Amino acid sequence: MSDPRDRQYTNDEITVFWIPSKCIHATTCFRELIEVFNPGRRPWVNMEGATTRRISEVVNKCPTQALIWKYNKDLTTEEREAQWQGTRDEENPRTLTGSSSQAKIRIMKDGPIVVQGQYSVIGNEGQELKPSVMTSFCRCGSSRSMPYCDGTHRKTGFSD
Repeated sequence: MSDPRDRQYTNDEITVFWIPSKCIHATTCFRELIEVFNPGRRPWVNMEGATTRRISEVVNKCPTQALIWKYNKDLTTEEREAQWQGTRDEENPRTLTGSSSQAKIRIMKDGPIVVQGQYSVIGNEGQELKPSVMTSFCRCGSSRSMPYCDGTHRKTGFSD
């Protein structure tokens, strides 16, 4: 089921999906490409603000997958219909073109540790947790979703 707050933004080549419930406001999108991702503007995503390649590069940096994209030719019938309704299909997969199989770890300024690539997160009882191609881990110690970041660092004023 789609959340009515979820949004789609499209150009001739790709559709960007925004899932606010996953967003921790890491600010990567607008720090990297304010011409497209500008939270002070409505709508906040302007797909004409940069090339498709540049938009997809920045979307791929989203630490929580709150922003994802697909080529328009690969959209499902439901996703195409949702473009007219301003929603997205809950089963939309993450598109990571050109991603390496090796895991990459980034420390976000005043934010989480972001791990991207092929990896496993193993819990204290040996079980695999949250399989994903990208995960944000809490550094501030205040997340209500430990060990994952939920954006609380912004409320607590965490800085490094």
